[in-house]
Formats: sequence, structure tokens, C-alpha cells
Amino acid sequence: YYTSIPGSCNFETQDQEWTTVCGLTQDSTDDFDWNISNSAVMGQMGPATDHTPGKGQHFLYVNSSSQKEGTRARIITTKLFPASLGVCRVRFWFWMFASRQTGVLKV
Repeated sequence: YYTSIPGSCNFETQDQEWTTVCGLTQDSTDDFDWNISNSAVMGQMGPATDHTPGKGQHFLYVNSSSQKEGTRARIITTKLFPASLGVCRVRFWFWMFASRQTGVLKV
């Protein structure tokens, strides 16, 4: 759901509704997709908690274990946000499970 700040979103949605609710889309030109899950399903390969106020437990993830170097998973915003008056901020949290296949996160 959204908060009062334009562009704010969390992933406490059902299944793949996060793309619609958050105004995001999977890039059709990338190599694999982002998915939604929670810490109960992911176990140690996911964060123990997230930053959603209340009892949020869902997050987006990519499984890079079967990917080759150079492959990309990309999501794109589908919403235009109004210009701000000197206050523009991109803020997000991430967690990476270290493995040999862990790549680079670019924003």
C-alpha cells in the first residue's frame, strides 16, 4: 500500500500485485525477474525483518544462484512523480545474501 509520500510503497500485497500497487513493471528486456516473498519462506536467505511500519514481512528478491555473470533483473517505475521544491530523495533498504553468485545492485 502507499503512504502519504508520493512514490512510497511497500510490498505487503498479495502475490504479484506489487507491480500494480507500487507502479512498477518488470523490464521485458532483462534476463530474469524480481519476485516477492517473506522471511518465513526464505529463511536465512532473506532478511529477518523489513522496514515496513507495523508487521510488514514482504520484500522483493532476485535469485541469482542459477544466473550467469552479466545477466540483469530490472524493474522500472511506471509513474511520473511531481517535481519537488529542493527536496528529492530516493530511499530504499536492501539485503544481500552473500554467495559466489552475488552480483552488483545498481539503482
